[in-house]
Amino acid sequence: MEVEMNGSWLGKRSQHSPYKIAVIDGETGERWNYKQLYDRSSCMAGRLLSAGIGPGDRVALLSPNHIVYFELLFACGEIGAIFVPLNWRLADKEWNYIVNDCKAKCVIVHDEYLEESKQLECQVFSLEELAAKEMQLRRSHATRFTDAAAIIYTGGTTGHPKGVILTYENIACNAINTIVSWGLHGEDITLTCLPMFHTGGLNALSTPLLMAGGTVVLMRNFEAGKAINLLNLYKCTVALMVPTMYSMLIEHPRFHSTDFPTMKTFLSGGAPCPLEIYEAFYQKGKLFKEGYGLTEAGPNNFYIDPNEAYGKKGSVGKAMLFNEVKLMINDNLEAVEEEVGEIYIRGSHVFAEYWGKEEETKKAKRDGWLKTGDLGRRDEDGYFYIVGRTKDMIISGGENIYPLEVEQILCQHKAVKEACVVGVPHPVWGEAVIAIVSKKKETSEKELLTFCKTRIGVYKIPKKIVFVPELPKTAVGKLDKKDLQKSYSGLFIHSENKEEHV
Repeated sequence: MEVEMNGSWLGKRSQHSPYKIAVIDGETGERWNYKQLYDRSSCMAGRLLSAGIGPGDRVALLSPNHIVYFELLFACGEIGAIFVPLNWRLADKEWNYIVNDCKAKCVIVHDEYLEESKQLECQVFSLEELAAKEMQLRRSHATRFTDAAAIIYTGGTTGHPKGVILTYENIACNAINTIVSWGLHGEDITLTCLPMFHTGGLNALSTPLLMAGGTVVLMRNFEAGKAINLLNLYKCTVALMVPTMYSMLIEHPRFHSTDFPTMKTFLSGGAPCPLEIYEAFYQKGKLFKEGYGLTEAGPNNFYIDPNEAYGKKGSVGKAMLFNEVKLMINDNLEAVEEEVGEIYIRGSHVFAEYWGKEEETKKAKRDGWLKTGDLGRRDEDGYFYIVGRTKDMIISGGENIYPLEVEQILCQHKAVKEACVVGVPHPVWGEAVIAIVSKKKETSEKELLTFCKTRIGVYKIPKKIVFVPELPKTAVGKLDKKDLQKSYSGLFIHSENKEEHV
């Protein structure tokens, strides 16, 4: 039986705590309570109707982190439209691919991107133009939990980005599971510094905290010094960042001079975290833990008690209360303790389908389980660890090598700022391990290779270490392995002495 929604949960939250602060713009200091946030989303719904937007229409947004993300997400829910946030770091051709792929009815554009938006092959409304439209009375629209609420496009690491359809049920179940499993409540305050076009910025902490009645502080562009200011100024209690952000944070001079007095837990996601970051927070007496998620699954999937995380460095914990996780080998054999397998996830937070890609959806789902493409292992206590991506695994001379393990070792060296390990074609070994490294202080390839030899098996040691000033990042701050792998793919194939680095 289809379950219909009688209004949005934001409407109910605005009744329960109307004058509690819901959102703060970290750039301007402007604040909105829950009643104001709900009223703004209702006004947006009326203006969308006057612009000709109706049930099922896709409404794209091009904006930096701003309250309009929440206004538009909930407004679309009021009228049955579908919210499509655009990655503002893409080129205009990539924006046009997305708006044409999802057949967007319009794109709403923040003032910051008005000039760039002139290249969009779609009807465009500025925030000012939309605000000037006369509001229509909302027509009664019965939204079902299984209806599409948002389409969030993946990073496109294997070709064109795919549109991940998240239903109202997916978003609500992720929020409920996060609130209950992580112990969030109305007194919590978070700093949202991940981009909100990404599931991490929108759904990892922001929507769960709004559902719980907490406060979300928005930060447009990440700067370590500014993040420290905002965490302290607004008395934040919990925050999520990616490892590259944490690396910049702990290297900032003011990190060592502040105690973050109100912060209860620092969370890391998006990629496995260097162990030195655990140590930096441990030395400050602050709790730090890792999580694991993906656009297709909520994104939240695991919980670890922050008090246990330092003793289980690198673990994302155990499955949350309302989802299941298992590790599979070759799709047909469940991995046992300490075996590496592909992470499978099941739960009501798992996405409905890829927009217009039935075959891709079938590949991603098996008997109700989501095949994540990520590799993990489970220790004797039942704690899960992320090992890497299936496509990133290197097979050299018949041996399986997981880049994360080598990266973690390199990052333990005092001179290494960041390290990315990839496999590239090799005429003898099939693939060879190489490391691309940025430095904090002077070191040499020989020194780093010697460092590795005492800590990992000889077949895992990089055949070549390349030093670069900075490693390339994706739009959400992850290391861009695809770009690096492409750049160095000919390193050994084109070498005159093909055994030079063996």
